Amino acid sequence: MGGCHHYADACHGPAIVALGGGHGLSAVLRGMKHYTDRLTAIVTVADDGGGSGVLREDLGMPPPGDIRICMEALADSESLMQSLLAYRFPDGRLAGQAFGNLLLAALDGMSDTFDQAVARMSQVLAITGRILPVTNAQVWLEATFDNGASVRGESKIFAAKKEQDCRIHHVRLIPEQPPALPQAVEAIRKADVILLGPGSLYTSIIPNLLVDGIAEAIEDSSAMKIYVGNIMTQEGETEGMTASDHLSALLAHGGPRMVQYYLCNSQPVHPNLVERYAREGAEPLVVDRSAVELLGAQVIGRPLLDQGADYARHDGEKVAQAVLELYESLGATKIF
Repeated sequence: MGGCHHYADACHGPAIVALGGGHGLSAVLRGMKHYTDRLTAIVTVADDGGGSGVLREDLGMPPPGDIRICMEALADSESLMQSLLAYRFPDGRLAGQAFGNLLLAALDGMSDTFDQAVARMSQVLAITGRILPVTNAQVWLEATFDNGASVRGESKIFAAKKEQDCRIHHVRLIPEQPPALPQAVEAIRKADVILLGPGSLYTSIIPNLLVDGIAEAIEDSSAMKIYVGNIMTQEGETEGMTASDHLSALLAHGGPRMVQYYLCNSQPVHPNLVERYAREGAEPLVVDRSAVELLGAQVIGRPLLDQGADYARHDGEKVAQAVLELYESLGATKIF
């Protein structure tokens, strides 16, 4: 295991639950696995685009993509295993399909339920911690815009938002309120720290909160609840939104007691990157501190930027350190 350099005694560390999907969640997991082995990722299954969408349609399985990305982050022998899971076939009928998606599809075919397939793949890869799909149900995401128009399918939201040229008013799952995986609810109940984000607000984070029992479990939990804010606004999703707009949307879909701390990046984004994002209509997220605090979350600024990346991304290690420092200074009443 990736050596927990912080909690030397048997490397337990706090029980951390991270909810989300895609690259934001995987960055956090990659950093966090060095500090605790009591790590649970709860992953959205609303994706219907790309290779995941093809397998979903062909095999009637939940989409494997976001789960695969988290597996890559938590796999024991990260470099080779990561390359293997992320390998995309260059041509033929499998063109564009990631090997990790196919491995999970095969295990899904051999298992009674999707979460069982995920657990088996976790064993094969000797991952640190646990990865849980938020639900075993087949769900689709529908977005409704401020002008009343709506679109079904996560992969269609980006283009539809451009076309409607107004904000997303809300999203919902179809069918509504699918049952949560019981282990996911249980993990939230037992957590010391619950992390939401970073990641796509409407397509990675909020879909988890629309699964029956998840938002309630977070609200009822006595864990430290941290929303890791995005560094930039996202084209086709959150243009023009501030930090408080993000938090407000999160609370409107989930519930008023979901977030105690808003952890945001305090480092300036390199001007060249800002310029590149501006061409796509995205910009550094404005943290309107007083508006965020009016919503009940304390703002904590830390340098979280991945300096080596070609994009404005979070450095998983820095996020992990910030979360653990916060936990140790404010929340660590439990004895490990």
